[in-house]
Amino acid sequence: MTDRDTIATYQSVADEYEERHRDRSVVRELVEEFLAALDVATDSDAARVADVGCGPGWESAAFADRGHEVVGVDLTPAFLRDAADRAPNASFARMDMRRLGVASDAFDGLWACASFLHVPREDAPATLREFRRVLRPGGVLCLSVARGDGETVGDTYDDDRRRFTLYRADELRELVADAGFEVESVADGDWIQVFGRA
Repeated sequence: MTDRDTIATYQSVADEYEERHRDRSVVRELVEEFLAALDVATDSDAARVADVGCGPGWESAAFADRGHEVVGVDLTPAFLRDAADRAPNASFARMDMRRLGVASDAFDGLWACASFLHVPREDAPATLREFRRVLRPGGVLCLSVARGDGETVGDTYDDDRRRFTLYRADELRELVADAGFEVESVADGDWIQVFGRA
């Protein structure tokens, strides 16, 4: 199983994925917490936000609707098309989160909700350092991954070949800290949510 398999699965099920996950109430509180942290991190009403693994652009739209300058990145072409329609005031690019093609210190906030878990474990430390590189000093990281051990494959769709890397809270906290972030909070449930400050 490869990155290509994960992307191919999302590309083939993009419409079904949107239908399954269109209720964004499951992340509403996390979105509000992130936006509040952004308010503290920047003197401007319009922060620069990277939505990393933006999917169909639900949160990109939410951030743009609040007046922020948003850049959404994903590797699935169908998601990027949907995101551009959903959030016309945001910018989108096909980009691998492990190698973000943007300048250092480019963003005030980086949102990676249910996307970082597709990065192979061996690439996780370097990816988090890349997140740190693109955040300006004091910038906000919001990272949300599924809780568990090891890796697993998807079982939601027919021929689901997505790969997921699962984490325990202490492990993820340590990885984020080792990447140069000050860890501000860790919520540990079925999903682990980490807030960090660059």
